[in-house]
This record gives sequence, C-alpha cells and structure tokens, in this order.
Amino acid sequence: MTLLISSVFPVVVIMIYLYYRDKYEKEPIRVLIRAFFGGVLAVFTTLIIVWPLHFFEDSFSGSISSALFQSFFMAAIPEELSKFIFLYWFIWKDKNFNENFDGIIYAVFVSMGFACVENILYVFEGGLEVATARAITAVPAHAIFGIIMGYYFAHAKFQPNRKHKNLFKGVFLAIMGHGFYNFPLNYYSEIIDKHPEAAVLAVFLFTLFLVFLYIVGFRKIRKHSESSVFKG
Repeated sequence: MTLLISSVFPVVVIMIYLYYRDKYEKEPIRVLIRAFFGGVLAVFTTLIIVWPLHFFEDSFSGSISSALFQSFFMAAIPEELSKFIFLYWFIWKDKNFNENFDGIIYAVFVSMGFACVENILYVFEGGLEVATARAITAVPAHAIFGIIMGYYFAHAKFQPNRKHKNLFKGVFLAIMGHGFYNFPLNYYSEIIDKHPEAAVLAVFLFTLFLVFLYIVGFRKIRKHSESSVFKG
C-alpha cells in the first residue's frame, strides 16, 4: 500500500496544483478524468509502437548512439505521440476547451495518466528510493512535457490559420524535451563503469536540463494564465 501511495502521490499533487492554477474558469472534473484516462490508454499505444523497435536495439553499439536510440525512439517519440493522439481525440472538439490555459491543463492531465501507470511500475520494482527520486524528476518532467504540448495545442485551437504548425510544434518540442531529458540518464547507464568522470558530467547536464524544464514549464503556465479570456 505504501508503494502505491508513493507512486500516485506526486501525480495527484501536480493535478491539484494545475487545477487550482486554472483561476478563471475551472474545467469539469469529468473531462479532466477523461483526459487522465486518455493518458492511461496512451501507455498501451506506446507499448504497441515500441515492441517492434526492440529488434533494432542491438544495432546501436556506441554509447552515444545507443543512448540516443533509447532516449528518443524507445521513449520520447512513442510516448509523446501516444499522449498527443489521446489529447487530440478526447479534447480537441470538447466545448469546454475554450481558452488557452485549457490546452495546458488537459495536456498535463493526459501526461499524468501516463506518468501514473509508469510510476507505479517503476516504484513497485525499485521501492521507495525510486519513488522519492521520480517524485521530483520523472513525474514533474512528464507534466512539463504536457505543458509544452498543451501550450501549442491551445495556440492551434485558437489560431486556426496556424493549426497544423502549432500542433507539430507542440509535439516536436515535447519530444525534444523528453528525449534530451532522458539522454543524460541513458548515457550515464552506458558509461558509468568505463568512464565514471563522464558519468558525473552526464548527471550535471541532467540536473541543469531539469532546472531548465521547470523554468520553461512555470513560464508557460503563467503566460497562458495571464492571457485568459475569462480574466476579469
């Protein structure tokens, strides 16, 4: 029970935080729940996409190429594409999607559905230490990827003449953020035994990029919140 609570807790905290940051017109709980379960379903879509890619893992023998393959093709690309599919499918035509901030909150709830399942799997395998580490790294990172995607998802909705450009931009930047978040970690696991000094650099770069993601996320939340059409 402790592991389950520790897995779900950071997800719930982030969703509550975003819900209360939506200051001017809160989204219906039923639509937020739908978005969350869209993220849960995205896990299964990701598994389907990733399964054939496992056959290519041995083709990348170098530390950098292997880390890039794992970071982007085995994680960032299938995961963010899967989240986007359900975000668009479940939310795009919903009448409650009626202002910029909604794009962020719905995208984050989709991301949190995905992160919840992923976190449960990792924490039940790795224990409380993994739960603590992921509570301040992987789970917030998924939220930030959702913020980035949702930011441009909203622009696509409310700037129809630039719909496809903004949809692409949101997915592309979420993939880039996710991939470059994962890369130092995967590179670290590839080189820790042979090149411990380079592994230290990988940890430093990971920390630096995580801080950068936090800054980007909070800025985009503030920008869309301040531009709300329901602001008095």
